[in-house]
Amino acid sequence: MPFNVRMVLAQDSMDMIRELAGIGVSSAGCTYMEGKGLFKLLRADGLSIPAALILKQEMLSIGGEAAVHQQAVIHGVDNTSVLLMATISQYERLNEKLRVQQFGLPKLAEEIEEVLRNFTVKGHCVICKKKPLILGERTHIMGIVNVTPDSFSDGGLYVEPQAAIEHALALAEAGADIIDIGGASSRPGFSEVSAEEEIERIMPVIEGLAPLLDIPISIDSDKAKVARAALVAGADIINDIWGLQRDTQMAYLAAQTGAPVIAMHNQDGSNYNDLIGDMMLFFHRSLQIGEEAGMSREQFILDPGIGFGKTAKQNLEVLRNFDVFCGLGLPLLVGTSRKTFIGKVLDKLVEQRLEGTAVTVALAIAKGADIIRVHDVEQMSLVARMTDAVIGKRKNG
Repeated sequence: MPFNVRMVLAQDSMDMIRELAGIGVSSAGCTYMEGKGLFKLLRADGLSIPAALILKQEMLSIGGEAAVHQQAVIHGVDNTSVLLMATISQYERLNEKLRVQQFGLPKLAEEIEEVLRNFTVKGHCVICKKKPLILGERTHIMGIVNVTPDSFSDGGLYVEPQAAIEHALALAEAGADIIDIGGASSRPGFSEVSAEEEIERIMPVIEGLAPLLDIPISIDSDKAKVARAALVAGADIINDIWGLQRDTQMAYLAAQTGAPVIAMHNQDGSNYNDLIGDMMLFFHRSLQIGEEAGMSREQFILDPGIGFGKTAKQNLEVLRNFDVFCGLGLPLLVGTSRKTFIGKVLDKLVEQRLEGTAVTVALAIAKGADIIRVHDVEQMSLVARMTDAVIGKRKNG
């Protein structure tokens, strides 16, 4: 008989403990060994050559590995990125060593510890006026209502307030947990809309809708003046496509009101030094802006901005690496619904992108998305429920 050797794919502590317990290891043994079986690759940028060489030496001493620039040893570069390869237990031992070193290595130890800790976070509570969003137990659905004449998918369909209100109620009935209302298009080549015009579009909808819904409303705007008017009218969440980095008053508004903020990654053009690394730096800037304005970290939801300032190839890269953003320890939202990159991959028109959207939604959920922003709420709710069951978010399927 064969020994039936097979690969075990343990992504986190729960997977590891399940595998250990499955072969009869005691609970104490599971606790002791779980960190030894979880292997993680971490990247750090901008290390001085002395810091990188000390780091590599310390890593080797505990049985891990650290890859540096090929010219680092001969000081052919001024600084280097480092790719660290170790188990959780080895990182714990490494951090003890780094805390007594120089060249910024104690700070590096803090960042390593924070990132690894953030990957163990399994749930979040986002406080909204209507009711808190308990994220982690299941994927939440954000339904899109564009009160615009020119949005790429549904522009012109819900310009009339009553039509928008009825559509929002239908989305809620279909399973939406949040209704996202926008009064200005952000499609490629969009025309700028003044704050006054944006407010004129959204106010009748939010004022009419807020008393009828028991789920939160988010305002999709990058203008603090618009967001303030929406919050007064009954909105709960600010959805800022520039991640607090365009309108300097947005973070102060969120701090004053306590409103949660969806901070989306965005940038002009698509010239990146390192796509995922640059996006992480963007989010760190957004968090710093919020902190300096008086926001709490718990107010943040992060959105990698699929389709914004990125090529189709880059959007696919973001989805492949979506779980990297879990290292920030905050709720994640993804919006792929009917977007252009799906059309380019499948050669399909906007109204023919349901299946492509479903695949991207399922993959994003599997990689850590807590909220999906979609047009087709009923269909994507089913996709989310099925994906949740497969990855173990829903205990009873």
